[in-house]
Amino acid sequence: MGIMLFTSGTTAQSKAVMLSHKNITSNLFDIASVIKIDENDTFLSFLPMHHTFECTVGFLYAMSTGAATAFCEGIKHIADNIKEFKISVMISVPILYENMYKRLMKAIEKQGKMDKVQKGIKITQFLLKFGIDIRRKIFKDIHNNFGGKLRLMVAGGAALDPEAEKGFNQLGIRMLQGYGLTETSPVIAAEDDKYTRLGSIGKAFPSLEVKLADVNEEDIGELMVKGPTTMLGYYNNEEATKETIEPDGWLHTGDLARIDKDGFIFISGRKKFVIVLKNGKNIYPEELETLINKVEGIKESFVYGLPEDDGDYKICAKLQYDRDIMRQVYNVSTEEDVKEVLLKEVKKINKTMPPYKYIRDIMVTEEDFIKTTTQKIKRNEEMKKIMQK
Repeated sequence: MGIMLFTSGTTAQSKAVMLSHKNITSNLFDIASVIKIDENDTFLSFLPMHHTFECTVGFLYAMSTGAATAFCEGIKHIADNIKEFKISVMISVPILYENMYKRLMKAIEKQGKMDKVQKGIKITQFLLKFGIDIRRKIFKDIHNNFGGKLRLMVAGGAALDPEAEKGFNQLGIRMLQGYGLTETSPVIAAEDDKYTRLGSIGKAFPSLEVKLADVNEEDIGELMVKGPTTMLGYYNNEEATKETIEPDGWLHTGDLARIDKDGFIFISGRKKFVIVLKNGKNIYPEELETLINKVEGIKESFVYGLPEDDGDYKICAKLQYDRDIMRQVYNVSTEEDVKEVLLKEVKKINKTMPPYKYIRDIMVTEEDFIKTTTQKIKRNEEMKKIMQK
């Protein structure tokens, strides 16, 4: 064992993961084959160092290439730090990038430049077909707003909204998705310049094998992984280790996914979070949350199944709203009016989905959700709060 890291504990008690030097270095070699950086790059370190994603990708990988690392002064200072330190590479969680993209689009709209930007996107996308890339030149003002050096952003830890991924890429800032677990040192798969597919987490790293277990009629099953980055086990917890790692070395990720014919992996959500209805249909809360979070005025959402007397579940959502935006955009300020407006927006989303996925009820709040240090909602804790009301 070379390092001991604790899992974030979003669904259960936190466990101590034992990783070896071989685990970490194997992952570093894999990362180097996909994410290209050098001594001219400067990383912005935002996530806590005890998080494997930050430790391996944002710290050890940066150090191994001779890149510089600037430490963020706090979530409120991110925009200033990006400019101040001339950041070129960021490794962070999706919610950060999604909020950055929302604020950027809102600022462009406010300045009356949306038409100009859309025209620029059409021109640059057309020229890219012929290998001509003038995005940094056309969108110079946007790039200067990010310090002028930002070229690569990698998201991990949860699913990234495809709109933000596509949007940043169109503006000339490379946006890639990665995926992994503390238990796998951590990265299992990632996109790169060659292998990208919108909405996917890319392909499995060179040293790893992946497969799906218990595949359903939607071709979705639990993602399993095998390779040199698999942890030694959970410290002083042999039972949990045996539950997670099969005797033949295959590790249960606990995530549901589908793999397309080209090997691109698409994560559907956590196995533990899936809401199984009486009719056998599966609801993936993360899928619905991605749609809800696009609604103007909603900061974040939490989708859950409320148990009913007949043994089925009613799909509900708890929405965190921004009072200022609700006032500006919808001209409402009381919680009652906010709920009424947002319920109408949710009903619009319902119309885009099959009836079994409909969100039947909502609750609204200005309070932050209970979260881990990596900004993941502690679902069990939130569910307890909801059931107590």
